[in-house]
Amino acid sequence: MTKTSPPTPPNQPSAIFGFLGCLAVFASAFCFYFSTVVIRWSRDVVTIDSAYFAFFRFLLGFIVVCTIMALRRQGPVPKRYHLLVGRTLGNCIAVYCFYQAVRYTSVAEANILNMTYPIFVAILSWVLLRQQRDPVALAMVVVAVAGVWLILRPGNMGLGLKSLWGIGSGVSAALAILYLNLSRQYHDANTVLFYMFGLGSVLMFLFFRQHFFWPDGRELYYLALCGGVGIAGQFLITLGFRYVTAVEGGVISSTRILLAAMLGPWLVAEPPLGPVGWIGALLIFGANVVLTLRKGR
Repeated sequence: MTKTSPPTPPNQPSAIFGFLGCLAVFASAFCFYFSTVVIRWSRDVVTIDSAYFAFFRFLLGFIVVCTIMALRRQGPVPKRYHLLVGRTLGNCIAVYCFYQAVRYTSVAEANILNMTYPIFVAILSWVLLRQQRDPVALAMVVVAVAGVWLILRPGNMGLGLKSLWGIGSGVSAALAILYLNLSRQYHDANTVLFYMFGLGSVLMFLFFRQHFFWPDGRELYYLALCGGVGIAGQFLITLGFRYVTAVEGGVISSTRILLAAMLGPWLVAEPPLGPVGWIGALLIFGANVVLTLRKGR
């Protein structure tokens, strides 16, 4: 009697890693949002330039990643230097512009404008990454951007030159995300973070050292808190993008809009969203659900 082979089980590890990748990107969105909350809290207590917040974040991150690599006895293994440098430059510009947007506008507006980057990621991915062309994902990006527009309501928010900091952070973040997605195909997470934090610290010091000083206890507290949650977000998004595409990760990250809408009134005393704003928030949430389900399949 011939035995029948049991059916091959589905590729469960792939589905699990895909889900964990989405979860890591979502957690990074919360960390990035909370770092802007810390900057807003500090504004009424201490005087710290946006460049110093960015520099401290990169420096602290470099110390953390070096410690991890020393404990594992593993050094960086660079293979594509142009991808590592591109990731670093894009991230440096994005972080600085983002923190400047928080300084000159509101926390909600800064996060919303920064979250315009998924549309730029989608455009660049469609042009440069043929293997990641997904019409449904592109459509979901359009839906998410429509949600962002409804929340932003530029006629009521009064966009001006100061808002260009937020838009600039969105454009540069798109380039950084694209370079991250490409770089993770050749490098482990620690190698990417080693060069991003290390080279980022050097660049921030060279261009903005006139804004740096020896902090006292209160200043160090805000610098460390902002830098710590920002580093956590950086590790999470770097790990998560190993298992999600650039477009998927960009739209999942846009849940930061929901966090700003729900937590803003309690954390930074900003006005809550109106009905139109919540419609926009639900559009973004719906786009995230569709992409997550597609990734699970």
